[in-house]
Amino acid sequence: MKRLPDEWEGSFVETVVPASQSQWRLDRYLSETDLPVTRSRIQRWIRSGAVSVNSVVVEKCGHGVSEGDVVAVTIPETPPSTAEPEPIPLDIVYEDEALLVVNKAAGMVVHPACGHAHSTLVNALLHHCGSLEQFDDPVRPGIVHRLDKDTSGLMIVAKREDAHAFLSRQLAERRIKRGYTGLAWGRFAEPSGTIDAPVGRHPRFRQRMAVVEENRGRRAVTHYRVSESMEDGSLLALALETGRTHQIRVHLAHLGHPVIGDPVYGGRHKRLAGTAPRRRPKLKKMLDVLRRQALHASELEFIHPFSGRPHSFKATLPDDMKQAVVMLSDSTCTTGP
Repeated sequence: MKRLPDEWEGSFVETVVPASQSQWRLDRYLSETDLPVTRSRIQRWIRSGAVSVNSVVVEKCGHGVSEGDVVAVTIPETPPSTAEPEPIPLDIVYEDEALLVVNKAAGMVVHPACGHAHSTLVNALLHHCGSLEQFDDPVRPGIVHRLDKDTSGLMIVAKREDAHAFLSRQLAERRIKRGYTGLAWGRFAEPSGTIDAPVGRHPRFRQRMAVVEENRGRRAVTHYRVSESMEDGSLLALALETGRTHQIRVHLAHLGHPVIGDPVYGGRHKRLAGTAPRRRPKLKKMLDVLRRQALHASELEFIHPFSGRPHSFKATLPDDMKQAVVMLSDSTCTTGP
């Protein structure tokens, strides 16, 4: 396979279809441009949502282009093939010969990926316990489930292949219980509820997820309970029945209550602009403290792969979320909506 030159990776290429190539297939048209890659790789890019025609993402290789069409390609970066040990501090809640439970800090990426080759949780784990190097996956050794970069909280990491297989099976069978604490904008009409709405790639903005039609996404179920209701926001206890990418963030935004601090799903400056002017300075100070989405994986329960006994763990809110709760609270706050 032809290797893409390093200087091309992560770049954005835009071309205009000439009259001589009108009605060509999209993949054929791009293969005749200056992109130094094979047609098969271009087809993979198209199917992954990296190509747009006139600002609309097109995922069909056989899409016909017309004269004057603007075809844009966001060239994917090549992900790292290995991870190296790095001496990064870890907050280890529990550890034995089979697994670890880690309280991941906000801002830490779980495993090496495009744009994040170093300083990830996996790099830290490889330094802490070298036995992870025996896993077949050199980039995600022992990882059972993931958290977004700016979501903090509890994660299970397997130290052995048999433990990883057991825990992954539990996760697939929805027997691992994962509880979250979050802050969302606004007051909820009901004290608790269930959001059952399919989640898939956003039809136009491919780096985001969205609630989509059933045939374009996967079933996603989130349960929530209002722990405290304040004038501008609500403290929530959340539980995942499924584990889709950005699920809680997408579901709460879909309800009109985005996670506070979330810049991707309308929970930061966009929402701040819609608040009462008298409250805005205080809320802006809160967002200055809370530099990420206010979401924390606070509870975890699973069956141990060797003992067969249930294990449960809780992690208190990190300081930035504690401060945000205090700044949201005032004399009008109540319990429940």
